[in-house]
Amino acid sequence: MDMLELIKSRRSTRKFLSRPVEEEKIDAIIEAGRYAPSGGNNQSCHFVVVEDGEKLNELAELVQREFSGMEYDAHTYASLVTSIQRSKQGNYTFHYHAPLLIIVTNQKGYGNAVADSACAIENMMLMANGLDLGSCWINQLRWLDENAALRTFLKNFQIGEAETVCGSVAIGYADTEDGLPPRTPLRRKGNLVTWIR
Repeated sequence: MDMLELIKSRRSTRKFLSRPVEEEKIDAIIEAGRYAPSGGNNQSCHFVVVEDGEKLNELAELVQREFSGMEYDAHTYASLVTSIQRSKQGNYTFHYHAPLLIIVTNQKGYGNAVADSACAIENMMLMANGLDLGSCWINQLRWLDENAALRTFLKNFQIGEAETVCGSVAIGYADTEDGLPPRTPLRRKGNLVTWIR
């Protein structure tokens, strides 16, 4: 698959098999993230690779509990509203039962923290696509970054007080008929391009 095809065919996967991801594939995905660009070449992302199913379940239960206690209004970001509504209904699993979750943190107060982490996450999602794995960007931990219960739990993952959660990515084998992630490119309906020549 050439680079443009790899980019265009990367789609979010929201239904995963329980099959674990092979260590060599995880290593390649992490390396792709580590080689993402960063402001001033700071390389200050922290990649927390969570494969422990019990810990993932505990984290999912905590996330559901914390979202279920939140309220929203007409100005709340639509995806956050969905997380709150589904949590209030029960059976909400923010990472779609993926067997692998990579949490990306960076330094609090660092102006490029989210930008650097976003580059790393995109690199990892592209690498996952190239390895026939599904992936999905996960914002829920970022939305709860200042939540006391989550911050206490994340100490188990060696995430320090000086770090902020910038995003995470769920990765695994897609629960599809052929076992491959969805790859049909979606029509572009936004992302305006202006040429100044």
